Amino acid sequence: MTKLCVILPDQLSHSISSISHISKNDDLILIAEVDQEFTYVKHHKKKIAFLISAMRHFSQELRQKGFNVLHTQIESAKNTHSITSEVEQAVKAHSVSSVIVTHPGEYRILEYIKNWEKSFKVPVEILPDSRFLSTPEEFSEWASDKKQLRMEFFYRNMRQKHNILMNNGKPEGGKWNYDSANRKPPKSGLDIPKSFVKKPNDLTQSIMSIVAKRYDDHFGNLEPFYFAVNRDQAIQALKKFISERLPLFGDYQDAMIENEPWMFHAHIGFYLNCGLLLPIECIHAAEQAYTDKKAPLNAVEGFVRQILGWREYIRGIYWLKMPEYEHLNFFEASRKLPEFYWTGETKMNCLKQCVTETKENAYAHHIQRLMVLGNFALIAGLSPKEVNEWYLIVYADAYQWVELPNVSGMVLYADGGFLASKPYAAGGSYINKMSNYCKNCVYSVTKKEGPDACPFNYLYWDFLIRNRKQLQSNQRIGMMYHTYDRMDESKKAAIQQDSKLFLDQIK
Repeated sequence: MTKLCVILPDQLSHSISSISHISKNDDLILIAEVDQEFTYVKHHKKKIAFLISAMRHFSQELRQKGFNVLHTQIESAKNTHSITSEVEQAVKAHSVSSVIVTHPGEYRILEYIKNWEKSFKVPVEILPDSRFLSTPEEFSEWASDKKQLRMEFFYRNMRQKHNILMNNGKPEGGKWNYDSANRKPPKSGLDIPKSFVKKPNDLTQSIMSIVAKRYDDHFGNLEPFYFAVNRDQAIQALKKFISERLPLFGDYQDAMIENEPWMFHAHIGFYLNCGLLLPIECIHAAEQAYTDKKAPLNAVEGFVRQILGWREYIRGIYWLKMPEYEHLNFFEASRKLPEFYWTGETKMNCLKQCVTETKENAYAHHIQRLMVLGNFALIAGLSPKEVNEWYLIVYADAYQWVELPNVSGMVLYADGGFLASKPYAAGGSYINKMSNYCKNCVYSVTKKEGPDACPFNYLYWDFLIRNRKQLQSNQRIGMMYHTYDRMDESKKAAIQQDSKLFLDQIK
């Protein structure tokens, strides 16, 4: 009786639940590199090379441990380029008696798997993904009796449940959240440590050559390539963050500096989201740094909140609200995504910086994603479908379970406030406060109207005008309508005229 363990591309963890249910002697593991997973949206070249390299290194490690591994390589002539078809071939070729798979991260893949048992005429067992610290069922139960969901209360519950940064049943330091201490603007002379860089080995270089030819029309720069591609390297990346950047991560996690894409962030989402790192080990590493007095509480709590709070909360929202969540559009926004989201060719320096760095690195930190790229998408009324697809394409840490709630819920408010209590709309002053982008911009952040004014300034008000019916009763944003109503008529007219001129000329 041979079991087939299917490992999906984002399940590259030796402790994944499916592997723990098979025998080295009798059973098989299938890992398949298929176009289906790299082209359902045209993923960033760097992400594709990273995942394929990580998959092949993971297969090597499994074989070294004595597992029997079937690995379908992307360039194989026999590759069907469908996960379902690759599983079907393995079932038939090896007289498989049952299939085991850990619960997938994405709804679309779960829908494939649900049909396997009927299609292949063998039992299919879907096991919980034990890498996460909360199950979809637990989240659903937590959410069931609440009129309004808020991450902060979920986060506190998770802190207590897992005894993280707790002291005799109370939060370490006496407060649950130190976010108010984590909003320092950048200052001159900051010494920002270099990010983790790993020179690609021969295997990775060969994969890069394949990706360059096979996916040449995909977005992004393939080189330079610096990702960790196995667990040992990912642990090195984590340790480098903990020792060099965590101490100032809290202070400057919202700061943006021109030509400094990495700042003090961890850059481990790549490895967490494909399984090379485990959430709990990252949390414990940060907690130990605080215990050892190597990092302050505001930095450690902020980092822990990103993983134990936000990451788990986002996943809970995703499985609670899918598949309907994918199609929400509260503001009925429909403007097409401008070409500069792909090219970076725009006179707005903040957007130019963020798109260019995204193209180069398959990465941008959360404030770049939310308050520059996302803020513009929100106030310009860009289509949620197109914006979601863009975010899923361009970032190497993006999978729909983490991308969709962040974009539709947090960035675009397309769910009408289910995830966030207000739209994260802002004018140019916020970007100016938290970055040095405005210093080298052709637009003036201090001007509110006219051809030289920062487009964020008038688009912010135009967004409020267009969506007054939906927003004026929101307590966190309603006061802005009182400010607008006190404006003279000429200023109101200038806002709408400037906005129309600008939006009509972007393509």
